[in-house]
Amino acid sequence: MQATLTQNYFKFGHEFYQPQKGIAMGSPLSGLVAKIFLQYFELHMVEHSLETKSIFYTRYVDDILILYDESLTNASTLTSTLNKIHINLTFTPSHEVEGRITFLDLRIIRNNSSLEIDIFRKPTTTNTNIHHLTNHPTEHKMAA
Repeated sequence: MQATLTQNYFKFGHEFYQPQKGIAMGSPLSGLVAKIFLQYFELHMVEHSLETKSIFYTRYVDDILILYDESLTNASTLTSTLNKIHINLTFTPSHEVEGRITFLDLRIIRNNSSLEIDIFRKPTTTNTNIHHLTNHPTEHKMAA
């Protein structure tokens, strides 16, 4: 695995480049290596850093949702804590606005002591499906 991670390159234009760290975007291995690293990161680092501050933690690929007790911490302290765990990871928070925050395709609404969930669509959503005669991979067309 070490050889695979360190002996790769990519071509941009007419030039070849070798990444200084990590894997080139688009590499067939990049998703797998990211998943393995994030699972290790969560088990050995995040869990211990957030155990007294978070109420709920979940992740889908690289999107993370953390619910926390506002009487124990705040968003900037939580983000700062996460950003100190690993030098190559930077977390950028999305803040709750008027009791609402989005996570993936969900809008989570804080209503007194309960949470409501609604479907979230980005303002740029076109609701366009991939035509079945296009040259996209079949699995992309089936998922759309």
